[in-house]
Amino acid sequence: MDTLALRVPGITCGHCVNSICRELSDLDGVRSAAGDPSTKTVVVDYDLPVTPEAILVRLEEIGYPAER
Repeated sequence: MDTLALRVPGITCGHCVNSICRELSDLDGVRSAAGDPSTKTVVVDYDLPVTPEAILVRLEEIGYPAER
């Protein structure tokens, strides 16, 4: 299992975090996702077949572009 920590400037509240975690959990290989609106970060634990690039693409698609 790998871990990806991302800065997501668009996070403003817990609702944002819930939306992000729900969307990421739909990706095959994402084991868990957790976010913190106060630090605007998301941490994703994942295995193949999902890749960091696929996670970043999904965040972009749902309106929460992320930075590594």
